[in-house]
Amino acid sequence: MAQIVGPGGKVICVDAQPKMLSVLRRRAAGARFAERIETHLSDGNSIGLKGYDNRFDFALAFAVMHEVEDQARILGEIHELLKDGAPLLLAEPRGHVSISEFERTLALALKAGFADTSHPEIRLSHAAILAKAGEKAETR
Repeated sequence: MAQIVGPGGKVICVDAQPKMLSVLRRRAAGARFAERIETHLSDGNSIGLKGYDNRFDFALAFAVMHEVEDQARILGEIHELLKDGAPLLLAEPRGHVSISEFERTLALALKAGFADTSHPEIRLSHAAILAKAGEKAETR
């Protein structure tokens, strides 16, 4: 992601595990991308990025939503962080998440105000690209 955003971009990474953020910072430094990456420790119940509303161009939730207790809350926070029309790539591993569980997560995303735009093929994953709608929309 840091390579994609380029020298003027910023990648903000959130995790509830300090060790994961430490590994990320070490890898980013080794790849000379440390200045493009900002890390934030979540308490697991909230993303915890107050002050960033409507500033994100893209969000990625890859193999994480099945670990989240209150998916509706997290999806609502992601919605608030994104600019209008900005995409969220949501992907969950097929080995851990059934299609019905993934569909329940998608339903929560729609209630949070996302529009379901497409379902790309991602190896071994259920995936959807959602877009932040200006108003809460439940279209699919």
